[in-house]
Amino acid sequence: MRRTRPNRLTRLRGLTLPAVAGLLLLTACGTEQRGAEASGTPSPPACGPGSDPSARAGVPTASVAPDQDGVSIIGTGGGADSGSSARPCAAYSLTNRETRPFMYVVTVGFQSESGQALSNVEDTVETVAPGRTVRRTVTASDLPPDAVGRANAKIVKVRGFPAAEAPSEGGTCPPAGVRVYADDGDAAMGLRVVGLHLENCGTRPYRLNGYPRIEIRDEDHDRVGSVAIVQGGEAIAGGTGADGPPRQLELRPGERAHAGLVWRNTVEGGVDGPVNAPYARVWAKPGAAPVTVIPELDLGTTGKLGVGPWKKDGE
Repeated sequence: MRRTRPNRLTRLRGLTLPAVAGLLLLTACGTEQRGAEASGTPSPPACGPGSDPSARAGVPTASVAPDQDGVSIIGTGGGADSGSSARPCAAYSLTNRETRPFMYVVTVGFQSESGQALSNVEDTVETVAPGRTVRRTVTASDLPPDAVGRANAKIVKVRGFPAAEAPSEGGTCPPAGVRVYADDGDAAMGLRVVGLHLENCGTRPYRLNGYPRIEIRDEDHDRVGSVAIVQGGEAIAGGTGADGPPRQLELRPGERAHAGLVWRNTVEGGVDGPVNAPYARVWAKPGAAPVTVIPELDLGTTGKLGVGPWKKDGE
């Protein structure tokens, strides 16, 4: 199967944003800023001089990208025409309009002046409190400075979910003592397979028995009830690894388990049309706290998602 990379980790109401209408071109990029500024007054972005790029002399404020549900490009810079050795970069502003802390993944796309796509950069924004605004700078680090003249930028996609349900692949062990996350997935001929992974990072054994519970959520985080969630990946296709009977597992500290999500993106005639749902809430077992992952479920009109049983890694 061919590897794909669904946009993952971490994410404003799961909304795919349209192309940004206008862009502010600045002359240079400073050092890359990745940390969220969650204080009342955001710090100035590194992509260009001054605390307010839109007010820079000689650049009309009308060229600043309009707000798009809390996210907007506020400046671009770098590239061969900037008089700087910096790579193309973009600064953007993000406001959490939810009522609880959220995490985000923002995808910024860089384009040449002719509109040719050059590079997409995913930026993970850690916990943002309700009503707070953060400013971030991303750099097209995979492009050499002389690759383009002036690079424009646009917001390609934004994914957001409650910070309390964040997946965890590393770092500090969550209070529950387990990490749960999704991988990038595989795709071939319309068949999709995304792996769910669980690691016991705590100090006690962790028991699993059966299948993870899955709840599909759309871009507005509303539950999608029109899709049947069936046990066993073989209900969709064989040979995916998400098959076999469920077994009782005991994971010692440091041990891992995995399960699979399997679906097809076939589109046939139908009244309801294709289902595209970015999010899946995952309960590892009854009583476990939910974790939200982003498998980017393009279910077509099939109306079915297969869920494999938990299996211990290495068995």
